[in-house]
Amino acid sequence: MPWKDNYTTSDEIGMRDGSIVWPDGQQMALGLTVNLNPAAKGTGISAKDLAYPTWHFGLTEGLDAFLALFAETGVRATFATPAVVVEAYPDIIERILKAGHEVAAQGLYGEDPASLAPGHEAEHMARATEVLTRATGAAPKGWYALSHPDDRAATGCVTDDTVGLLKAKGYDYIGNGLADDAPYYWVSNAEKAEALLALPYYYHFDDTFFLMFPREGTGLERPQALLNNWRAEFRAQYRRGRYFNLCVSPARSGWGHRFDNLATLLRDAMAHPGVWAATGAEIAAHWHAGYPASEALKLAPSIWQDYADSLS
Repeated sequence: MPWKDNYTTSDEIGMRDGSIVWPDGQQMALGLTVNLNPAAKGTGISAKDLAYPTWHFGLTEGLDAFLALFAETGVRATFATPAVVVEAYPDIIERILKAGHEVAAQGLYGEDPASLAPGHEAEHMARATEVLTRATGAAPKGWYALSHPDDRAATGCVTDDTVGLLKAKGYDYIGNGLADDAPYYWVSNAEKAEALLALPYYYHFDDTFFLMFPREGTGLERPQALLNNWRAEFRAQYRRGRYFNLCVSPARSGWGHRFDNLATLLRDAMAHPGVWAATGAEIAAHWHAGYPASEALKLAPSIWQDYADSLS
């Protein structure tokens, strides 16, 4: 599809199933995102969020259960973590890293950048990057902008500037791609063909929207519907040899029947031969090496015109 300003974010040319090759001849890639953002609102983490009982459960029994399950099944996960959480819980971050998982950025306070005053997004991004670099010993490779319970849309939290800022900051990928079900390049500047790799995400596979949504105590719990979505999408992507991502929080999926559902899904998935359950950074590195933007991104010149009475 030809590029259209303020409308398209990619070249909208998806990779055909047979052209996707995973390491060592694996059949598909599985990405598991663990959301460590307790913020109830797009303004970011508050003292009330950090005092909530479910958050404390998530960082204790919930996280213990997650790490044990990941070790059992051989899944390497990506923990999308606001900088303030990284700074406040260094022992937990160390446990995650020692277990072989990735710690990726999710804002300074887990905030929606659109809620910031003009010009402050770059400052927040720089501060978050510095915190994670200091805490983990290496610059973060991935950035996530996951939805909050009070968001108007379930698409994640970015502005028109986010992807360009991440590209300039040296990030390898953003974990909020909704334009394809395989990794693709999110264009930040069509004229210069500048783009950042995006890993697919879809809210149908995110426990935020099925376990007490829109917020604790007022929403509906639908764990069976979530498990059905996970199973159906995994089977489809396994058959096609593509990519499947699910997003969970230990504060939501870390206990009782909810955890049983996650364990059921991962045990079943990893019993299939050829499932590469890797971190976002590992998947991004593979994609950059095999399908670099210089070859994979095929932007067509814009043919669109706006008129006085145009709705675009």
